[in-house]
Amino acid sequence: MNATSAALAGALTFLWLGMVLSISFLEAPLKFRAPGVTIPIGLGIGRLVFRALNAVEAVLAVVVIVAVAVGGAPASVVGPTAAVAVLLLAQLAVVRPVLNRRSDRVLAGEDLPRSHGHLWYVALELLKVVALAALGVTLLAA
Repeated sequence: MNATSAALAGALTFLWLGMVLSISFLEAPLKFRAPGVTIPIGLGIGRLVFRALNAVEAVLAVVVIVAVAVGGAPASVVGPTAAVAVLLLAQLAVVRPVLNRRSDRVLAGEDLPRSHGHLWYVALELLKVVALAALGVTLLAA
């Protein structure tokens, strides 16, 4: 693989991994433990933060995919790249719309039971973390 493309894709992959770990596994659960943060306030903050994170993730995904495609990457790089892209797409196209509809209802004052949609999002997030780590390590060796 072209060294410049591998370096760019690798740097962006590790940046992306750090963002996902810090937002999804640190900020998201901690915000609900802060004094005075109610469920509606936490949901409002979460929607804003995850909308921004997902927008940045989409840009990073496009740039990584282009760098991998232009760099003549081997199958060992293409596989994890595709996996990360598919996982992000599943989150954005399938799970996030369900969570957004539910949070709209909660913010409108409905009293709803705990969401299983969050479990799907977390499961996909865990898989994405593994795929990003694998992609980053593979790019370091490329």
